[in-house]
Amino acid sequence: MAQNILVRNNVTMFGQGSQPMLFAHGFGCDQNMWRFVTPAFENDYQIILFDYVGSGKSDLLAYNAERYSDLNGYSQDVLDICKALNLTDVIFVGHSVSSAIGILSSIESPNYFDQLILVSPSPNYINDPPNYVGGFERRDIEGLLDIMEKNYMGWANIMAPIIMKNEEHSELTNELETSFCSTDPVIASRFAQVTFFSDNRSDLPKVTTPSLILQCCEDTLAPIEVGQYLHRHLPKSTLQLMKATGHCPHMSHPQETIDLIKEYLIAAHAT
Repeated sequence: MAQNILVRNNVTMFGQGSQPMLFAHGFGCDQNMWRFVTPAFENDYQIILFDYVGSGKSDLLAYNAERYSDLNGYSQDVLDICKALNLTDVIFVGHSVSSAIGILSSIESPNYFDQLILVSPSPNYINDPPNYVGGFERRDIEGLLDIMEKNYMGWANIMAPIIMKNEEHSELTNELETSFCSTDPVIASRFAQVTFFSDNRSDLPKVTTPSLILQCCEDTLAPIEVGQYLHRHLPKSTLQLMKATGHCPHMSHPQETIDLIKEYLIAAHAT
């Protein structure tokens, strides 16, 4: 059973350390997106990479529309991997929607987790005035998802530069677009709906695992107000406003991402 899960989620492991760092990719991506960051940690930690079912080189035959109709299905992927590898004291590093997935995982099974590193997180992408700025109106999200269903390649072409937002790194924008386009459009559309319509604000106070919030200074998908909201409502959280722009600092600004994670972990382990 454990071996099946490792194959199902295309789990990769390396590193010389004993404490596990589990890296979870964002929507439309795969584990390869972490390649600029993981080498900085492999001497001190056990690095674990994976692809959610329906993404990357996961087993597409394992995809179940009912299971993955909300973020709890993706959270179950994370917990399945933790159980299959008998992990403890996990440092969970989640990008974008994986931050919410990591939060849900830590609430359900806090015994697995030591720290949550939340890269460009958002608990809710939709504005809810007067007290919450998510970055989008509901009709904007509905419009984007409509384009996605009618012309998936066109959607990927529109969204990749908005998400990456670093014009000088056109190769990263192209990589992101290629990653979007290599995902099954039906599965991607469902995952997008789950991602952009999820509201995990009420889950934040339930988190007992300490967390680091890495908030980019210019991020269309997760404005600064989102990071500030998370910090106010997430117990034991630390907020770092990055110089990085865009939604993928682990790709566009890997050294800053590495430095802030290391700085946080050194401080956390010193207490």
